[in-house]
Amino acid sequence: MAGLTESVRNIWKIEELRRRILYTLGLLLVYRLGAFVTLPGVDASRLAQINATSDPNNLLGLLDMFVGGAFSAAGIFALGIMPYITASIIIQLMGAVVPYFQKLQREGEDGRRKITQLTRYGTIGITAMQAVAFSINLRFGATGQAIVIDETFFTISTVIVLTAGTMFVMWLGERITENGIGNGISLIIMIGIVAFLPTSLLNEFELSGNMFIFLMELGVFAAVTAGVVLVTQGMRKIPVQYAKRVVGRKVFGGSTQYLPLRVNAAGVMPIIFAQSIMFVPATFASFFPESQFMQQFGIFFTDISSWGYSAVFFTICVFFTYFYTAISVNPREMADTMKRQGGFIPGIRPGKHTSEFIDNILTRITLPGSIFLGAVAILPAFAMRMGVTAGFAMFFGGTSLLILVGVTLDTLKQVESHLLMRHYDGFMKSGRMRGRR
Repeated sequence: MAGLTESVRNIWKIEELRRRILYTLGLLLVYRLGAFVTLPGVDASRLAQINATSDPNNLLGLLDMFVGGAFSAAGIFALGIMPYITASIIIQLMGAVVPYFQKLQREGEDGRRKITQLTRYGTIGITAMQAVAFSINLRFGATGQAIVIDETFFTISTVIVLTAGTMFVMWLGERITENGIGNGISLIIMIGIVAFLPTSLLNEFELSGNMFIFLMELGVFAAVTAGVVLVTQGMRKIPVQYAKRVVGRKVFGGSTQYLPLRVNAAGVMPIIFAQSIMFVPATFASFFPESQFMQQFGIFFTDISSWGYSAVFFTICVFFTYFYTAISVNPREMADTMKRQGGFIPGIRPGKHTSEFIDNILTRITLPGSIFLGAVAILPAFAMRMGVTAGFAMFFGGTSLLILVGVTLDTLKQVESHLLMRHYDGFMKSGRMRGRR
């Protein structure tokens, strides 16, 4: 505890780090304030009364968690940053199959700027469509009683305000990444989840009606969280070795180094991508409130406690783990770099053979990481089947827990690097977070 206190004290001794942290906290505060600003034409008090009797056991409740309650409160940031995530997924998928986007990826900084610009345009389009669906959901659902202005004007104003709100949130995330500490987009998602936790705990305590059961649930939650932290840290640092040969080793003039191959090179991004994809069918179905078939289709993608939803979500998590690893780790580029620097893998010829070898190993070691992400993603479904309320069950695994753990570890790692660069002790004087020998 004394070491942790000393590390926190050291943070405020570093002017740049202190400025970055305060800047990040300030922008996150602005984002949270936006969750309490209701859309024009909505009676906030009447909407709160309607939401008090609604069932959160669906995908809309999960989306509400990601935006810190802004979705159910019809806030100006109700769609949060998820349209930007969806646009990023689409652009990255096109980069794997469309020659134009592949060319942009090879153009260096200019290509990245064009891709970023296209992603922003895509975000505007996706946000506009989701805003239309959001307005339809408000008008034709039970919340329609809270709308106090003309429906046509309400739809137009909702699309404009929500689109502007999402673009502003995207800008906040970019500013945090550039001038603050941590990944801004991930921190914005995390802060919404953290804001939802106190309410979920209070509801769980009130509905359980038994202090012993509530404490048991807290114990299980703490154990699951600790397990995810340990496995996540271990997967980041496990040395890639096999019994008969050392894998991923490169030799420079007699010195041995390991290639940066990890069991889960994709981090928390695959589960964020997967969750964004799961929002799409429900959004599409909301455009047809009078179609029974479309409503049944939407229910399949909103009932997060069903086995069908869990199976689809697990599969998508595994797919995106491989996909994100493939676009973030390039075996051919790694092999070419080794060849230029005079490095090699013992027993493997440089060039194409090295690239194929690294790709084969990367495919194998990604499998346990993808299964881990998929398994944790569907843990809330099991928690709900055991009697845990839907709100608190979201924290027993799934997207929320992985984001909390992953984003927290990544942010602490950046703070740690600032401390070590200035010769201060970090949060762990020994151990793996520091990454020093």
